[in-house]
Amino acid sequence: MIRTRVETELRNFIGKNVTVETSDGKKYKGVLLNFDSSNLTLILGDVELEGGQKYYRIVLNGNLVKALFLPKAIIDLKALADRLERVFPNMVKYNEEAGVIIVLDKIRVDERGVIEGKGLAAERVQKIYEEYIKEMQSTQEETT
Repeated sequence: MIRTRVETELRNFIGKNVTVETSDGKKYKGVLLNFDSSNLTLILGDVELEGGQKYYRIVLNGNLVKALFLPKAIIDLKALADRLERVFPNMVKYNEEAGVIIVLDKIRVDERGVIEGKGLAAERVQKIYEEYIKEMQSTQEETT
């Protein structure tokens, strides 16, 4: 159960800029491209080391990974789904495993906004998404 939750969280990091700290104290900044959940081996793209060295790809052995940081907050898709549910009652499904909200069985929303669907309903969903993001950002600014 815990392993599944860790995998789900790590899947949410894929495609995001992360910082990885290794057990020898080195820090790698790059985009998390993929990972092996059995040993936490990470594949990073567009990597920059502390000394300014840049690499197209780096594979980090999971035994060396001490910590993985995500500088920007991940959107709480469950809260967004709840908000969409108020506008589209009984027409919103949240797939936590895939990190996708499905509205009206045809509009797909993820952390980036509407990724599939057209028309007035899709535009309304995108507007709700944008309002939600603005509120999240203003809340984060107030707490920092």
